[in-house]
Amino acid sequence: MLTFSFNRPLALLSALRMAIAVQRGHLFLFVPVCLALGIGVYFAMPRDPAAVEWALLVAVVAGGAALLRFMAEDVAPFTVAVVLICAGMLVAGLRVYLVSAPVLTFRFYGAIEGRIVKIDRSASDALRLTLDNVILEGVEGAQTPARVRVSLHGDQGFIDPVPGLRVMLTGHLSPPPAPSEPGGFDFRRLAWFERLGAVGYTRSPVLARAPPQDGAAGLRIHRLRMQISGAVQTRLPGDAGGFASAILTGDRSGISQTRLEELRRSNLAHLLAISGLHMGLLTGFVFMLLRLLMALVPWFALRAPTRKLAALGALGAGAFYLALSGGNVATERAFIMVAVMFCAILLDRRAISLRSVAMAALLILLLRPEALVQAGFQMSFAATIALVAVFRALSAEREWRKSIPRWLWPVVSVIICSMVAGIATAPVSAASFNRLAEYGLIANLAAVPLMGLVIMPAAVLAALLAPFGLDWIGLRVMEPAILWILRVAETVSGFDGAVMPVVQPAPWVLPVLALGGVWVVIWRGRGAWFGAVAGVIALLGWVQASPRPDLLISDDGAVLGLMGEGGRMISRDRAGAFAVQSWLQADGDLGAQADGFARSALRDPREPVVHLRSNGLDVVHLLGQRGLEYLPELCTDGRIVVTSAQPDTRPGACQLVTPRDLRASGAIAISSQGGGGIVTRSVADTSGARPWVQ
Repeated sequence: MLTFSFNRPLALLSALRMAIAVQRGHLFLFVPVCLALGIGVYFAMPRDPAAVEWALLVAVVAGGAALLRFMAEDVAPFTVAVVLICAGMLVAGLRVYLVSAPVLTFRFYGAIEGRIVKIDRSASDALRLTLDNVILEGVEGAQTPARVRVSLHGDQGFIDPVPGLRVMLTGHLSPPPAPSEPGGFDFRRLAWFERLGAVGYTRSPVLARAPPQDGAAGLRIHRLRMQISGAVQTRLPGDAGGFASAILTGDRSGISQTRLEELRRSNLAHLLAISGLHMGLLTGFVFMLLRLLMALVPWFALRAPTRKLAALGALGAGAFYLALSGGNVATERAFIMVAVMFCAILLDRRAISLRSVAMAALLILLLRPEALVQAGFQMSFAATIALVAVFRALSAEREWRKSIPRWLWPVVSVIICSMVAGIATAPVSAASFNRLAEYGLIANLAAVPLMGLVIMPAAVLAALLAPFGLDWIGLRVMEPAILWILRVAETVSGFDGAVMPVVQPAPWVLPVLALGGVWVVIWRGRGAWFGAVAGVIALLGWVQASPRPDLLISDDGAVLGLMGEGGRMISRDRAGAFAVQSWLQADGDLGAQADGFARSALRDPREPVVHLRSNGLDVVHLLGQRGLEYLPELCTDGRIVVTSAQPDTRPGACQLVTPRDLRASGAIAISSQGGGGIVTRSVADTSGARPWVQ
C-alpha cells in the first residue's frame, strides 16, 4: 500500500526558505534576471497574448504587488519573481505596441521621397540612406512605412547626403526579409523595433528635394561628426585614419573591406564598434585625469568633492561621445552602464559592483526590452558580469596581489580584462555569427591593452588640443598603436585555422548557458552549483546538436541546398547569395557559394535542370520557363521538385514546391527520416503570428 508523507515537501520548502534568507541583501540582483525571463518568454511565444491574457497578466502584477505587504519576508521573494516575470511580458508587449508602424506588404517600384535620418554603409560597402516622412508614389499614407532604407548604386554624387536633407529617387522596395530558413535570424523583428517598414535599392540618381532645416535630425552633430572624421583621416591617411575615425565618431567608411575582414577573422572587429569598452575607457580616463588635475591644487582638493566633480565631468564626456558617435543602440547601452556607475559615485555608493550592473540592465530592459535578444546586449553584459565577478574574487586574494609590483598592476588588469571578456563573450559570438576566432584571445591580448593605455588617452588629448589646432599631437601618439593593432589582425587572421566554423546550436542552449552563468555569479551559497550544472547541460546540448536540415529551399525558389558528404550542395552559382551564405554559416561551413555549387558537380550554371541526390532525398530544381518544360517527365513518385517559375498545372506524382507555395510558407527545410519518411518545416510554421510577421 502506497502512503504519502508531507515531511519531504515540508523539508524542501523549509530548505528553500533558508536559502532565500541567505540571499538577503542580494535579492536586487535577481530583479533584472526575472524581468529578462518574462521578456524572453514573450519573444519565444508562437503568438501574441489575447486581450484576456493581457488582462490576466496585468491582474497578476497589480494583485501580487498589492499583496506583498501582507506576506512573510521569506515568501515575498517568490511573489516578486512571478510579478517581475509577468511585468517583463507586459513591458515587451507595450514596447511592440509603441513602435508599431506600417510595413510594406508588396514589392514596390516607383518614386520615393523622404528625409534622411541616418547614413551608413551596407555589407557590400554601398552608401545607404534611411528615410522618414516617406512618400511612395501611388501608396496611401496609412500604408506607407514610417521609415525605409535604400542602398545607393549606379551613378550617384549629385547630393551631399546629410541628416535632415529631403531627397527624391526612383527605386525598388520590398518588405523586410523573412528568415532564410526556419528558426533562422528574423530581420523582420529587428526592423519592427527600428520602425523600418521597407528596404531596397536604387540605381537612379538621388536628388535633393528640399534643404535640411537647421538643427533638424541631428544635423549639427552630424556635421561636427563628419568634420572630425574628415580631419582625422586627413591627419592619418589610410586604414589607420579609418580605424581612428571609427572609434572616435563611428564612421567606418575609411576602412577597407580587406582590413575589416582581417579584424573579424582575428576577433578584433569589436574594437571598431563604439560600445562598453570604448565608453568605459574614455570616461574612466577622463575621471582619473580630472581627479589628478584637481589634486594638483591642494587648496581646492581639500575643500571640494573632487571625486563627485570628476564623475560629473566623466558623465559629460560620455554624453558628448554618445552624441558624436551617432547615438546607436550599442553606444546608448554603454552610456547607460557608465552613467549608472558614475551616479553611484555621486550617491556615495560603490561604482563597480554587481548592483550597478543589475541597475544598468534593468534600465536598458525597461527602455528597450528587445535588446535582450540581440547579440550586443548579451555580449556586453556577459563581459561586464564576468569582469566584476573576477575582480571581486581577486580583490579578496590580497596575498596574490602583493606578489605583483604596484606599477605593473594597470598592465596586468588590462590583460586580465581581455582574457575574461574574451572567454565570457565567446559563446554568444559563436552562436550569433557561427564562427570562432581560434586565436582571438591571443589577438586581444596583443591589441586591447593598447586601447586603454595609448589610444583612448591619446583621443582625449587630441580633443583637448583641437581648439588650439594641435590635435595632430594626440593623433600621432595613437597612430603607432593603431598600426600595431592592424598588424596583429593581419598576422593572426593569416594563421592556418584562424577561424573555426561553429554549427548553429539549438534555440534553448544560449539562454540556459546564460542563466547558468548568471546564477553562479549572483547566488550565495552552495546552490550556485546548480548554475554550473545548467551550464554543463547547455554545452553538452551544443556539442550534441541535432543535425542540420538535409534540404533547404529559399523563399522564392531561386536556389536550394542539399547536404552531401562534403558539405551542402548548392543548385545555383549566384542566385540567392544572402540565403546561401546564411545556410553555410549555420552549417559551420566557411566556404562560399561557389564552393557549394562546385560540390553539386554541375558544369553549366545556365542548365535549366539541376538534379541532386543525397541522404535518401531525390531533388530536382527546375529553373525558369525552360525548366518547366521538363516538369511532366521529371515529376515522379518519391521525388522533390522545386521550380523557380510558377507552372500552370501541378502533376500529382512528385512533391512539388512552387513560388506560389513559397510565398505562403516562406523558406522550407526538409529532413529525411528512417524508413524513407521526411519532416518538413517552413518559416511560417516557426515564425508564428507575431506583429512583425506580415
